[in-house]
Amino acid sequence: MTTLILLRHGRSSANVAGVLAGRTPGVELDETGRGQAEKVVGRLNGVPIAEIVCSPMLRCEQTVAPLAADRELTPVTEPDLAEVDYGTWTGSELKKLGKEPLWKVVQSHPSAAVFPEGEGLAAMQARAVAAVRRHGARIAAAHGPQAVWVACSHGDVIKAVLADALATHLDNFQRIMVDTCSISVVHYTETRPFVARVNDLGGDVAGLVPPAPKRRRRAASARSSDAVVGGTT
Repeated sequence: MTTLILLRHGRSSANVAGVLAGRTPGVELDETGRGQAEKVVGRLNGVPIAEIVCSPMLRCEQTVAPLAADRELTPVTEPDLAEVDYGTWTGSELKKLGKEPLWKVVQSHPSAAVFPEGEGLAAMQARAVAAVRRHGARIAAAHGPQAVWVACSHGDVIKAVLADALATHLDNFQRIMVDTCSISVVHYTETRPFVARVNDLGGDVAGLVPPAPKRRRRAASARSSDAVVGGTT
């Protein structure tokens, strides 16, 4: 049921300043981030992209803009892929937040972390995974089960989606790395997802091109839910 390319936004001014931007409006990509966004076009050259879904945060909109223009696609804005609502932590320096008691909870037991006047990481994962599943089903119905689509979001959000796809508890999601403008890929099937890559910063993406359907095989069928025994070839 579709292949999802999770794209983190490019480097922002807040990333450089060491500030937790959260949902602060107007946080833009810096010069490096804009360059990263331009390179995404070339990295995904040859990969048929059916749709682009995007967090409403400006830095994500700026990241997908070059790809959307190249493919003549209009990104779909998805509020449930927005950055974590960090509440009163929003706009604070990370070095100061590291001294807060909640910081240790975020690092070691994130499923229990709820930001003051904000949301909990478990609630964030629930909304993000639901959004990915919802759009995946919609895109499969519109473009076929082999469709490839891009979702541009934020580091913690993407890590939470990957943790779900890996069937690992949210408390392990801090072990997953998602750098700016990295891509991670998940193949969704009827019964389970397959994580094809994580935090890819420039590898060959030819494997993301869906194979042509073969005769007498479920025509335009969904990807099999069975794992390959012994590894892929």
